[in-house]
Amino acid sequence: MKLSILGARVIDPSSGLDQITDIHVEACKIVALGAAPAGFTAVETIDAQGLVAAPGLVDLNVALREPGYSRKGSIVSETRAAAAGGVTSLCCPPKTKPVLDTSAVAELILDRAREAGNAKVFPIGALSKGLDGEQLAELVALRDAGCVAFGNGLESFRNSRTLCRALEYAATFDLTVIFNSQDHDLAEGGLAHEGAVASFLGLPGIPETAETVALARDLLLVEQTGVRAHFSQLTSARGVALIAQAQARGLKVTADVALYQLILTDEALIDFNSLYHVQPPLRTRADRDGLREAVKSGVVSAISSHHQPHERDAKLAPFGATEPGISSVELLLPLAMTLVEDGLLDLPTLLARLSAGPAEALRLPAGKLAVGGPADIVLFDPKASTVAGEQWLSKGENCPFLGHTLPGVVRYTLVDGRISHRV
Repeated sequence: MKLSILGARVIDPSSGLDQITDIHVEACKIVALGAAPAGFTAVETIDAQGLVAAPGLVDLNVALREPGYSRKGSIVSETRAAAAGGVTSLCCPPKTKPVLDTSAVAELILDRAREAGNAKVFPIGALSKGLDGEQLAELVALRDAGCVAFGNGLESFRNSRTLCRALEYAATFDLTVIFNSQDHDLAEGGLAHEGAVASFLGLPGIPETAETVALARDLLLVEQTGVRAHFSQLTSARGVALIAQAQARGLKVTADVALYQLILTDEALIDFNSLYHVQPPLRTRADRDGLREAVKSGVVSAISSHHQPHERDAKLAPFGATEPGISSVELLLPLAMTLVEDGLLDLPTLLARLSAGPAEALRLPAGKLAVGGPADIVLFDPKASTVAGEQWLSKGENCPFLGHTLPGVVRYTLVDGRISHRV
């Protein structure tokens, strides 16, 4: 279908484009920016005056919960929620049931995502069989089945020699490994950041060193093996400082943070509200400030939702017995716009961290507006407001932001030139 988007403020962080112009789409591709090609007649036209047109957002961690956890979410429901948040491309972690450690599971996810058609899905394969950290998964077969990177989530390798061998193997085939650096022994049994708030509430703590000790080891192994590495879900100021030092040494590593870590601190736990129970935990104001500065400087090149939908009962038990995680992909753009509203980032920089940055980190064919490239586009109104939860598409309602008024409204999300969400 031929479609024209007229009069939008077009921001493409990858090329530096920021001007009011038109976008013309045909056969899933962007065919022109500015004047329409000769002989082009649009079948549908979107009047985008007052709207911002940007590359569709790229989210590096969205738990789709399928296969195996249908009570929490499904590929249909969570990709629909992602489209409502402006996301056109997303990566799903390997913690499914069965674990995403075989080609069959990867192909199942991709087939169902294509059938749903709400967003493009890029699976993250398990680095080890069953995520048990002992035997290497069949990485090349998983790559051939469509996995774009490999990780073990918070299920760490207890044996550094085994992890080193896994990284050497991944480096041989130029595969990207995703690290969620958290020392198992230091974090075991913890529910909140080890500090004043946890002490006041009587909650077992997870020290900052649970992240930094594991991160230091992982960075040294990355340097030794030469593997392509991405560090996910960083939570501490010292953690991002270690990433900055590694980058300054010439190590080609990238990193992301969960959006909620840029907004919340451990002070949110003061009423034992289980909606704020996440792993790794919310940390201090100083840590939040360090994360924000790392995002601003580009040390952290990607902001992700780290969306984890849960059924209602999962958050109804006493704090320590609840399941960690926040359902937030549906609010990715409006929540991120609070960083602009608060003066922490300008709009082009924010969009870079939500599109080009994450796409480049995992070498995804996404995150830019280019003639001949895929027509994955988000159109949003930066001056309107979203009331979180007014229309909720995710199966998981475990979101502490429900009822809040947030800046910005996603008006259209286009995937390959087809409108997958509109308001």
